[in-house]
Amino acid sequence: MEQDQEAFTAFVRERSTALLRTAYLLTGDRADAEDLLQEALVALARHWRRVAREGNPEAYVRTALHTRAIDGWRRRSVRPRVVGEPSEHTPLEGDAYSEAAARLTLADALARLTPRQRAVLVLRFYEQHTEVETARVLGCSTSTVKSQTRHALARLRTLAPELAQTFDREEVRR
Repeated sequence: MEQDQEAFTAFVRERSTALLRTAYLLTGDRADAEDLLQEALVALARHWRRVAREGNPEAYVRTALHTRAIDGWRRRSVRPRVVGEPSEHTPLEGDAYSEAAARLTLADALARLTPRQRAVLVLRFYEQHTEVETARVLGCSTSTVKSQTRHALARLRTLAPELAQTFDREEVRR
């Protein structure tokens, strides 16, 4: 029992920063991301022996993050809040401000997607899962992943046209 607690604590200490980043990308809010990660880690703690024995606790937590992020608004019976319009400032290309502004614009645009669209984009392009892996994690068909990706990218192009070249990269088209 004590050995299980030590292994769980070591896992949390080692992987929580990366998992929190994923949760933040899914929620668009630091506090919501922390809550989401906490819920996923509580679920992992309940099933630690089985999950650790099967060998991939991180996959378990990531799946819990994705499904809880998508279903979270249903449990609360309200849609997630929509972030305001991105700034109209057009920064110079190549400077540090430009990179930060692009990240903020992308974060604002991602926050305005549906939870499922955001989850698909995070899995496909941040975590670099294949369409089949993404479908398995989300519990849907590969064609659903493809259509959600297509709709999400189209919505991002509308919400943040200044980032269109980012969405038109060759690997995004695949």
